[in-house]
Amino acid sequence: MTKKLNIALLFGGNSSEHDVSKRSAHNIYDALDKEKYDVSLFMFTKDGVLLGNSASQRIFNGDDEDQVVKEEYQKMDLSQPLAPIMALNEMKSIDLFFPVIHGNLGEDGTVQGLFKLLRKPYVGSNIAASAMSFDKDLTKKILTEAGIRNTPYVVVTPENRAEFPWNKVEEQIGDLAFVKPAKQGSSVGIHKVTNAEEYEKALDDAFSYDYKVLVEQGIDHPQEVEISILGNEHPIASKLGAVRVPEGDSFYNYENKFVDASGVVFELPVKLPEYLTEEITSMALKAYKVLGMKGMARIDFLVDSNNVPYLGEPNTLPGFTNISLYPQMWEVSGIGYSDLIDRLIQLGLEEFDRNSKIKYDFQKLGDEKVGTKKFN
Repeated sequence: MTKKLNIALLFGGNSSEHDVSKRSAHNIYDALDKEKYDVSLFMFTKDGVLLGNSASQRIFNGDDEDQVVKEEYQKMDLSQPLAPIMALNEMKSIDLFFPVIHGNLGEDGTVQGLFKLLRKPYVGSNIAASAMSFDKDLTKKILTEAGIRNTPYVVVTPENRAEFPWNKVEEQIGDLAFVKPAKQGSSVGIHKVTNAEEYEKALDDAFSYDYKVLVEQGIDHPQEVEISILGNEHPIASKLGAVRVPEGDSFYNYENKFVDASGVVFELPVKLPEYLTEEITSMALKAYKVLGMKGMARIDFLVDSNNVPYLGEPNTLPGFTNISLYPQMWEVSGIGYSDLIDRLIQLGLEEFDRNSKIKYDFQKLGDEKVGTKKFN
């Protein structure tokens, strides 16, 4: 009998997507074939402290999170510098980490660095690809350099805010704009603005989530199209999906993504002109490669009234909630939920094995030999 793999499923985190992560983790846990995998649960609290399997299981099974966290904190010496990751002591037999941490910690390269230090395989992109893809400014710079169409924008910080009043922004990118924290996900802190008052209020809010904010050219009533990517060196793309929000909503925001999606229409797969489908697919696969992503990504597009697609943003750890499109787009493309999870685990193991073949030569320096120092 084949030995079961020990999978550490990590969820939670100190981001605005903490509860979304918990929902995703439930679905992935249910989809993991228990004949193939032994699964341990580890939750990052809203303070970024990792809880062990027992406490994480309690929260996972419905116990009050705040109460469990309070009890666990009482057992810890939180003044110790390694307190946030002391639960790692329980992970001696882990074969692979499966992070389901959306936003901070999970998608910005943080836990990927931890996994690398631990010399363990994990699902998803590496440190650099995660960090670049999480930062909307860096992403757009790389996309632009690679010739992948995306919307014009300016970067506003607390230091240069005075240099970007609304009238200057309006001159550069038009009278419809979206204000976005550079490093946030799931539409948190995002505002549609059309005048100076809305713009200033949007900046105030966005700066509470990040000190680098994008002010991006808006597309009036765009069609929102998404695509799922799967793979390492030779990624494949799913069929396309479309999101249609209620007429009164400005855009696909956090509320209609996760709180009340009853008015949202998901078209899976979406029927688009063949040339447009091919263009979006080609743009997505190219972006996946130039950003160095591995394992999986959901890539979002905006299509204007002339059927011109603009790449919005990639998501290296997309949602796996009941309304998340990443697994649903694979479902309509012929890959079921459990099969998808198996493939992601295999891709993580393959990437770890590939990187383990990289050589590092260390040359002894011997006695230090310094040249003559001449000061004029």
